[in-house]
Amino acid sequence: MRIGILSAGGDCPGINAAIRGVGKTAIVEYDMDVVGIVNGFSGLVEKETIELNEQLLSGILTLGGTILGTSRLKPFKVVDGEDPQHKPGLIKKHYEELGLEALVCIGGNGTQKTANLLAQEGLNVVGIPKTIDNDIWGTDLTFGFDTAVHIATEAIDRLHTTANSHKRVMVIEVMGHHAGWIALHSGIAGGGDVILVPEIPYCLESVFDCLLERSRKKKPYSIVVVGEGIERASKKSAGAYIAKQIRKNTGLETRETILGYIQRGGSPTSTDRILATRFGAHAAALIHEKQFGTMVALRNGEITSIPLEEVGGKTRLIQPNNSLVLKGRHLGVCFGDCSEIKQKS
Repeated sequence: MRIGILSAGGDCPGINAAIRGVGKTAIVEYDMDVVGIVNGFSGLVEKETIELNEQLLSGILTLGGTILGTSRLKPFKVVDGEDPQHKPGLIKKHYEELGLEALVCIGGNGTQKTANLLAQEGLNVVGIPKTIDNDIWGTDLTFGFDTAVHIATEAIDRLHTTANSHKRVMVIEVMGHHAGWIALHSGIAGGGDVILVPEIPYCLESVFDCLLERSRKKKPYSIVVVGEGIERASKKSAGAYIAKQIRKNTGLETRETILGYIQRGGSPTSTDRILATRFGAHAAALIHEKQFGTMVALRNGEITSIPLEEVGGKTRLIQPNNSLVLKGRHLGVCFGDCSEIKQKS
């Protein structure tokens, strides 16, 4: 067989490990030819490819980013005045001209949605979920998440020392547009006193009360971990907005740190390398077994697959009864719940 591999959407630690997992398994185990698609779906539109062999796949396991490049092109998104079938038509044409019999799409929610649409167009597609946000429906974990949590936790650890030295409230904003998994896990791992995530509606008064109570108890500083996607009455970043409100309403000296793209970069952790390798190897096996229109997934510790059509349009969010949220509450972590204010009133 002759198969293609592409990575689309935002970069993420572990993509190269996944590319290696697919490619080396396909070549060594199943004697397949492997083609790398350059710069995501735009590489199929523009027919930009590179032949992958064992030599090119060696030495990339530990590398961050993606050797194939990436883009956020959505081929099924209609641009004004453009034929809606123009880009999908080019992708199908080039898929056939390249002699591909299957396509592996490594990416997040948007990529898996596009992969499903391509499957509906008749292409043999297998998806591999990747995102630092850990918000892809159908899999318990995505590679990139562990690395992002490790980076965020290390940053929080460092903020503890300067916060204690200056007796400040330190606000740190981490990634997560719709899902607060990074904020929750790094907040618990880093000993955050307040954790705000998009899934749990918060009241600023609850945050203020928590921080003032800590101050009254002579606790010298506080750490506030904020997911970037929380609702805010400002166009400012979530971290800057929360910090400003704390300064204004409590009088406590407050500083913010926005971690940003640092969370995406660098070498993946061993956990992410292993998960990405397992995902990649399983994707090659699915192609060999002709189980197309599927996405690789981790469920209950086992690598499996689910139909791509079940993934698109859904997001894996933190539920109110999440065990880590409950454990955090037992430890005295404030999630800014509005219900706390209502109970006091």
